[in-house]
Amino acid sequence: MGMEDIRKAALFQFATIGYEGASLSSIAGEVGIRKPSIYAHFQGKEDLFLQVARYAFQEQNLRIFEYFTERMDQSLEHTLHDFLFWMGQEYENNNTAKFMIRFSFFPPVSLYNEVLDIVNPFLDKMERKLTRRIRNTRDREPFGHMEPVDMALAYMTLVDGIMVELLYSGSINYHRRLNAAWPIFWRGITLIPPHEA
Repeated sequence: MGMEDIRKAALFQFATIGYEGASLSSIAGEVGIRKPSIYAHFQGKEDLFLQVARYAFQEQNLRIFEYFTERMDQSLEHTLHDFLFWMGQEYENNNTAKFMIRFSFFPPVSLYNEVLDIVNPFLDKMERKLTRRIRNTRDREPFGHMEPVDMALAYMTLVDGIMVELLYSGSINYHRRLNAAWPIFWRGITLIPPHEA
């Protein structure tokens, strides 16, 4: 059993029971090793968590990149709308996504700054990807009155609000909030203001 097995076990525990709930002993037990063996690869729980965090955010960044790349020919409306459902499915079915979403909003207090140093570049990349996708979209005509970067920021704000609902209230309220907010968001970015009509 090596570093990769320890990281997978740690990812599962951190994602499902949180930083405080996870312990090196239980992670070692899940992998089938003794707790001291973890120290051959990691300095301790904080080091293990941060290495898992870097891995999780990198993996999820790749998955999001793939999501948008695979939908280059799809309309922007469907791509952005479906992404909100996709993220919900990722949270439910993918421990890497669950880890990323959970600790983006609730980083361990003792590692707050270190986690933000991982989260903020991830969010910056996401914003740049969205801005580029909006700018390059074939159906950009309805957005002549808005800057792509502003649309990307507004969309990320929508994603944040819906993800928080998923964390606090679960899947049903998440879909309820998504279904209520999406039409208002889309109308807001596509409706031409009266003075420009």
